[in-house]
Amino acid sequence: MDLQLDGKTALVLGASKGLGRAIAVALADEGAQVITVARSAAAPVGLVHITADLDDPAAPQAIIDHLRGAGHSPDILVLNAGGPPMGPAATTTPDDFGAVMGRMFNAQLALAQAFLPDMRARGFGRILAVASTSLVTPIPGLVLSNAVRAMLASWCKTLAAEVAADGVTVNLLLPGQIATDRLKGLHAAMAAGSGIAADQVTARSIAAIPAGRLGRPEEFGDIAAFLASPRAGFITGSAIKVDGGQTPTL
Repeated sequence: MDLQLDGKTALVLGASKGLGRAIAVALADEGAQVITVARSAAAPVGLVHITADLDDPAAPQAIIDHLRGAGHSPDILVLNAGGPPMGPAATTTPDDFGAVMGRMFNAQLALAQAFLPDMRARGFGRILAVASTSLVTPIPGLVLSNAVRAMLASWCKTLAAEVAADGVTVNLLLPGQIATDRLKGLHAAMAAGSGIAADQVTARSIAAIPAGRLGRPEEFGDIAAFLASPRAGFITGSAIKVDGGQTPTL
């Protein structure tokens, strides 16, 4: 299937590794001109790479100014940010939330609102937010991720209805357990807290996945590329699970 992404420009946040990198690679493979953003100076693919830390409140405007100065206005925006540390709901403080709100919500919102008018004027745009299956079933010990991603998801769902008639779609991808460094880190932290080996945590996790394995980043990237394409023009306001069947509800 030709995804018709030739000539489209995509801005992918958190693109140096993990799910963001997989999305950037998939979009580039399909012919999109990819602009990557990450804290690392290394870019896997792309027309332009911008080194920026979304924890810096000035970063979103710096990215916007950089792109506008170079004459770029993305057709596709992939909202993606590194996950926060683990912690229980009972003791997580407002300051803890404040420490992650910048990169996980405020920066995403600022970038989407900056480029949305151009998308609407062109009659084509794709906003794709990388969230988590925690939107369906909150994950124990990840209250910061659970709550802040739910906020972004609610904003995306509301926006989707506002801009659909202008040819702009807004969707969420909900990764389950995908084989990334982030997942390895979470399994290691869980192992340290329970006194068992990290590979045992991973084995137990796989046992709970009906597909019988962890997801591959490239599988996730391929789904993102489809949703970002003109082919997916009638899909909006959706939250699509990529979890091997693990999440128990629809």
